[in-house]
Amino acid sequence: MAIGRVHSIESFGSVDGPGIRYIIFLQGCHMRCRYCHNVDTWDMDDVKNYHEKEASVLLDQAERYRSYWGEDGGITVSGGDPLLQIDFLIELFRQAKERKIGTCIDTSLNPFRREEPFFSKFRDLMSDTDLLLVDIKHIDPARHKWLTGQDNANILDGIRYLDSIHKPIWIRQVLVPGITDQDADLYRTRDFIASLSNVEKVEVLPYHTLGLYKWEELGMKNSLADVEPPTREQTERAQKILRGEPVD
Repeated sequence: MAIGRVHSIESFGSVDGPGIRYIIFLQGCHMRCRYCHNVDTWDMDDVKNYHEKEASVLLDQAERYRSYWGEDGGITVSGGDPLLQIDFLIELFRQAKERKIGTCIDTSLNPFRREEPFFSKFRDLMSDTDLLLVDIKHIDPARHKWLTGQDNANILDGIRYLDSIHKPIWIRQVLVPGITDQDADLYRTRDFIASLSNVEKVEVLPYHTLGLYKWEELGMKNSLADVEPPTREQTERAQKILRGEPVD
């Protein structure tokens, strides 16, 4: 029986997948995104920041809110990066499908590998996954590594694999002024998205500073603390570019 390390729960999520979602945030992430607003989820072994839960217990809790989900809602598992707890995810989603609950994963795909044993487990997980929300942090490998501490080759490969098995995804990108808002990079990302057939939605998420207090509480310096959030006009322009719409 797989046990999940659960950081927190949001009962009425409205932006992390279709409909109203019961969102389960799992502990653990290998990325070190400079704009992360959940730095307290990074350390997989930080017992202060998670509770151990069985899949059936979580689903029992989630189903208390089922009447609010409508036809499109369900559960979304986020993080951290939930793929670091793939054994638990497989069990959770298998039981969710037995209960006819919609399933969604919010992931950077950083843990994705075609090596075993991960790849077989990932294919198993996909059989019970309805949708993935995939973050493209930066299309340029060097800038991606500066921004996150990790390469993006396996992430892009993971997206291509999801396209090959026709698994629906939403692409999301955080817009950070001066870092992820350059037109040339946005057009490169758009070209990558245009090469895929499984993208149902493209979203630009404006950078915000709401999670800075967590960095301070953990005694960590945030290199983007002085960066202002993008304007509505900047966000709309980036969104048009990524969606392939005309830009003024």
